[in-house]
Amino acid sequence: MEKIKIGSAGPLIGKLGLGCMRMSPVWNNPGKSEKESIAAIHYALDHGVQFLNTGDFYGAGHNELLVGKAIKDRRDQAFISVKFGAVFDGALLGFDLRPTSISNFINYSLVRLGVDYIDLYQPCRIDDQHLLEDIVGTIQDLIHAGKVRHLGLSEITPQQLKQAHAIQPVAALEYGYSLANRQLEKELLPLAEKLGISVVAFAITAEGLLTGQLKAPLEANDHRNRFSCFQGENLKHNLEKVALLADMAAGKNCTVAQLAIGWVNAQSKNIMPLISMNTPKELGRPYRRWIFNSPRTN
Repeated sequence: MEKIKIGSAGPLIGKLGLGCMRMSPVWNNPGKSEKESIAAIHYALDHGVQFLNTGDFYGAGHNELLVGKAIKDRRDQAFISVKFGAVFDGALLGFDLRPTSISNFINYSLVRLGVDYIDLYQPCRIDDQHLLEDIVGTIQDLIHAGKVRHLGLSEITPQQLKQAHAIQPVAALEYGYSLANRQLEKELLPLAEKLGISVVAFAITAEGLLTGQLKAPLEANDHRNRFSCFQGENLKHNLEKVALLADMAAGKNCTVAQLAIGWVNAQSKNIMPLISMNTPKELGRPYRRWIFNSPRTN
């Protein structure tokens, strides 16, 4: 597998990451079989995927416990990324990014994961109620204490990225990026490359829009209904464009999802596509040729 350096001072690891969120009960998703989820993580590790993305609020801690079981006795093979800060009670209530809370969150994450340190620790968002300097400064203290190796940030503005990087070097920026959402390209991607910050791209199939499997309309309880691109005529219009991608994919002897993943992977050596698959079967067939061989797709 191709390699990517996490930040200017971070390790060189496999260029594709595994998003573990949907292995847990989130967004009206009941979660997956623990046995199959752990097998999927093991399959990824066996094939050079080291970056495991989780969050302390995914399934109210369930996801961290799951990842912890999967990496037991395999800690040296895994690069663990943890997001924190979101407060849920069925629905999102807000964010808690107070320094005392962050210092508390990290300890719970370490216990659930069964590890002594977290490789990449990042607030899931930066809101208007908390000072960026306090958040980054607290993570800097955790780095000095040996509980965290690298600072990460998620879905922030260019100005916030520069401000945070001036306090503590940012190793990775997590941001939504796909053929259907190219906002990252305007400012943040060039800025991250200039500062030596790796980009972890999530939602690379646009919440399933770019899989070729989606049909209109969505079920009433589908969490994607809150996004405008999945609503009414917007969804029908977008699916017409996906049909064009299906024709292109057929010409390349791949699926639409494979084409979408390959496109993100090909945009920059500084981008790590985050793949969200829940079973060894999903990881091994039909994606294996495209994911684990990391082809270039123009």
